[in-house]
Amino acid sequence: MTAEDYSGRVDELFERQLRDWDTVRDNYAALDGACLRTLELDDALIVLQHNPERRRSAAARLDDTSQPCFLCRDGQPAEQEAIVWADRYKIQVNPYPIFPRHLTIASLDHVAQSLASPTRIADMLALARALPQYVVFYNGADCGASAPHHFHFQAGIKGLMPLCDEVSDPVMWPYETHLEGNRTGFVGCTRCQGRLLFYIHTNNEPQAAIYFARLYIAMLGVNEHGREPSLNLLCWVDGDDYHLLLVPRAKHRPACFGTGRGKLLVSPASVEMGGLWALPVQDDYDTLTAQQVSDIYNEVCIDNATAVAIIDHFLTTEKTLPL
Repeated sequence: MTAEDYSGRVDELFERQLRDWDTVRDNYAALDGACLRTLELDDALIVLQHNPERRRSAAARLDDTSQPCFLCRDGQPAEQEAIVWADRYKIQVNPYPIFPRHLTIASLDHVAQSLASPTRIADMLALARALPQYVVFYNGADCGASAPHHFHFQAGIKGLMPLCDEVSDPVMWPYETHLEGNRTGFVGCTRCQGRLLFYIHTNNEPQAAIYFARLYIAMLGVNEHGREPSLNLLCWVDGDDYHLLLVPRAKHRPACFGTGRGKLLVSPASVEMGGLWALPVQDDYDTLTAQQVSDIYNEVCIDNATAVAIIDHFLTTEKTLPL
């Protein structure tokens, strides 16, 4: 099915859910009136959004399996509809949005959040092609996924995460940032205001998947806990070009996480790495500074020594992998 087909079906899904589901209608109406303000980190822009409905996600206990899975059909409201995609996923309206158009794209099977299977990155690239107006993103099980026991992507309408526009500017990627490349594209590495970024830009979909697989294997090579590497991943298509933005993580939440004096209720995930901070607490929204954002990025993202180790592993992996 073509990208236009899925774009149209998703638009129709939104129309039905806004009409028929009170929770969606109320929360998207509230988002329309959400307060926004911006911070500048030198040449990087950060957008703050006051979004009280995101409290449940920011404060989620990831070890709590006592409640029904909200991504499984049995744990969802009767009003929640879905579009089946590729016989493996269901595309649904996220009822607690950060974006004016916010999707959850969950596996039809209740399986853990992990990109270990090569089919997952191939699916992510195909979804980005099928939803060209969206940025598709993935939060690792220990760095932003509010349902780590059920595999899922999310997608948000383009234009709201400043970093996606910033990394698309060739000025950010001089030749010395390129780890490898050819006539179809490149993979590069740089640090942007505390965020260590690996960026894949290519017009060749299989090449994008291979570059990611090699980075993933390289991260496994420096991974001390033996589980999936901690990462946030954003993916979008611009014309014939694929963009993948990988942010390796050192920590799930900053030391200041919490509520009350001196605390900040934010659990950084792909959206925050992309420069859009959804803050449920009014005082956090009112008082957060550019220096605090920079400090949190430096705390939860990997350091330069770890980046060098990942790059060393990447450069020694096979340049063609079975996918």
